[in-house]
Amino acid sequence: MSDRLTVKTNTTLLPFLFDALQGWSRSTVKQRLKSGCVHVNGESITRHNFDLLPNDQVNIEASPRGPSNARPQIDVLYEDHDLVAINKPAGLLSVSSGEDSEPHALGILRTQLGRKNHSVKLWPVNRIDRATSGVMLFALSKEMRDAVMDEWDTAEKTYLAIVEGRPEPDQGTINQPLRLDSEIYQMHVGPHPDAKDAVTHFTTERSVKRRTLLRVNLETGRQHQIRAHLAWLGHPVVGDQRYGTAGDQMGLHALKLNIVKPGTDKPLTFETPAPAEFWALLGS
Repeated sequence: MSDRLTVKTNTTLLPFLFDALQGWSRSTVKQRLKSGCVHVNGESITRHNFDLLPNDQVNIEASPRGPSNARPQIDVLYEDHDLVAINKPAGLLSVSSGEDSEPHALGILRTQLGRKNHSVKLWPVNRIDRATSGVMLFALSKEMRDAVMDEWDTAEKTYLAIVEGRPEPDQGTINQPLRLDSEIYQMHVGPHPDAKDAVTHFTTERSVKRRTLLRVNLETGRQHQIRAHLAWLGHPVVGDQRYGTAGDQMGLHALKLNIVKPGTDKPLTFETPAPAEFWALLGS
């Protein structure tokens, strides 16, 4: 059994615990913290001055968790003083939804990096859907995040998608604007006064039975862009319950991201292979 708390404002860990656990003695709170019973975003934290941000999830356990219950760390692909790239697994939120206490990549990574760097603040550069795996980029300052986003349309964003059927021709460009319907949280494809330009290029890699592996490159980066465009084409992403067919796994993976680091001429490439669960959707 554990107490689960959601952080509302910027603070540090021990004052937050004192305020949230007013029925506890201060010595008990300190002992729980020292013994490893306090977890922030799934990671055990013992440092009293650990920085907390809004929507961080804090759990206070009755006893320290065993090794078998420890949360796996996120795979860091690249890290410097300005940027961190990770391989986000499918099924994990990119950031907090603000409505529940589910783990999310931003919180887990901030806690993970904070273990060795004392405290870390992160700004997500791109976000990928919960069911999508692959490259996700964070900046360590708002200024760096804004600088990367200023050149986002020139970044090379490459995905792998497994779709139903076989597109004909086997390569092409989808140049159709997108508009979010906030009531059903779904993108509408086609001209509309509120729609934004969206351009998706695709090339067939191979087809197996009734499914096809596509390499997809984005000129823009709209929400649900690949999923909405491929469904409009008549070849929805496998397992896409919102735009296509139901399934336990969605066939979408953020394979590679190429950028030029702001303030330098240094090209950076972040790439991670698709997991076995993704390839299983293609069959043989």
